Amino acid sequence: MRRHREERGLSAEEVGTEIGCSGSKISRIETGDRSANPDDFSRLMELYDIPETQQGYLEQVFRVGRRRTREWWHAYGDELSKNYAEHIALEHEADRIFEYQQAFIPAMLQTEAYARAVTSVGYAALGPDQIDTHVEIKMKRQRRIQAADGPLHIDAVITEAALRFQCGGPTAHLEQLRHLRDVMSRPNVNLRVIPFTQGASGIVTGGYTLFMTDGQENPTAANTEAVAGTIHIDDALGLRRLSRLSTHLTSAALTAEESTALITRIEKELT
Repeated sequence: MRRHREERGLSAEEVGTEIGCSGSKISRIETGDRSANPDDFSRLMELYDIPETQQGYLEQVFRVGRRRTREWWHAYGDELSKNYAEHIALEHEADRIFEYQQAFIPAMLQTEAYARAVTSVGYAALGPDQIDTHVEIKMKRQRRIQAADGPLHIDAVITEAALRFQCGGPTAHLEQLRHLRDVMSRPNVNLRVIPFTQGASGIVTGGYTLFMTDGQENPTAANTEAVAGTIHIDDALGLRRLSRLSTHLTSAALTAEESTALITRIEKELT
C-alpha cells in the first residue's frame, strides 16, 4: 500500500485528508501496526486506482490481516449483529465520541444492574444467557473510559427523562444516578443534561453516536439508532448535519456542574 501511495506522489497526510483520517493512521496501516477498517480499505483502493488484477490479492491480504488482529469482541461473534460489532470497532478505534440519548443512559456509563434492565427490554426475545452475554459486552466496552493509557473521551448529552425513568427498580435507579455522579468526576467524561424546561430543544427522535479518531475534531463516522436498527453514516453531508445537531443539543443542555446538581436533586427526591 505504501508503494502504491508513493507511486502516485501522495504523502500519508494527503491520503488521510482524502479519506477522512490522519496521516499517522495511514502510516500505521502501511506498517501493519493498525488494521484498516473495510471503509478505509475500499477508499484506498479507489484513491490509488488499484488495477482489478491486483485488487483480489490485496483483499486477501486485508482479510488475513483483519483475522490476525482479533480484538476482544470477536469472541462474541455469535452474539453480535454485524452493526453492533462495527459499532464496537469504531468505538475501539476512536479517541473521542459524542453520544445523544433521549430515554436511556449511554451504554458506556451504565451500571451492570441498569444495563441488565434495559437489555432485557430492548432484546425481549433473548434468553437469560444471551442477556448475560450482552451485559458482559457492555461492561467490557466501558474499559475504554477507565484505561490508564489513552482513555476514550466521552461527550454525552441526555434528557432529564433518561434520569427519571426507573430502569431495574428504585434501588438500581439510585445506584445508576450515583454512578453517573462518580463517573462525571473523570476528566475524560463530560455528561450534560437537557432539562424538561428546555421543551422542544431537547427532543430528537432516536439516539446517535459520533466517532472522532486520531485527534480530529470532526467525526469520521456515526451511528444513528432507529426502530428498524442502526444506520451507519460516513458521508460528509450526513456527518456535518449530525455535528450541527450535536452543537444545538449541547447548547440546550445544562453545564456539567448544573447537570450534576440536577442528578443530586433527583436522588434526594427518591430517598
